[in-house]
Amino acid sequence: MNKTFTLAFTGASGLPYGLRLLECLLAAGCRVHLVCTQAAQIVARQELGETWPSRPAEMATLFRERFGVDDAERLQVWGLQEWFAPMASGSNPGDGMVVCPCTMGCMAAIAAGLSENLLERAADVMIKEGKKLILVPRETPFSAIHLENMLKLSRAGVVILPPNPGFYHRPQSVADLVDFVVARILDQLGVPHALMARWGDSSEPV
Repeated sequence: MNKTFTLAFTGASGLPYGLRLLECLLAAGCRVHLVCTQAAQIVARQELGETWPSRPAEMATLFRERFGVDDAERLQVWGLQEWFAPMASGSNPGDGMVVCPCTMGCMAAIAAGLSENLLERAADVMIKEGKKLILVPRETPFSAIHLENMLKLSRAGVVILPPNPGFYHRPQSVADLVDFVVARILDQLGVPHALMARWGDSSEPV
């Protein structure tokens, strides 16, 4: 699969979803441009027990080795101030973008069209170019301000995808719950997967 996606990790709770999504996108043959905030690195230590390098090139090497990516072009990591990254321009936006997990601050900045860093600019490009933008917000509850920002973005064509797993597939582990949410994201992106059985499909999830 030759699609290109931008994936952003922010300092919200839910990094296991983002990391699993990165793994699945790469396994499907997609090209990924990754942006990671400093706060996301702090959350990685808290939620995953992992210390990620702060330099984009070193982080790219870490994830390429972890997920068996031999082609450096298939996974590139960009700093927040790298304005010459492809997804900073509507002339090269790629096929879609996911912010997973997404802080309420990041969502507010995107809703306001601030574009003060590469993450916000890439999201702004997705909206103006009519490309798929998916925001996976942090855990509940949400204030009226949060909900108003979500509604504003939804009206602009953004997919708001809270990581609320279903239980009809009878999950047996935390990994099953993570895969449920990641499967929904992949469906929105049009990326084939076999993370779980479809509704009405008697086959067992893979």
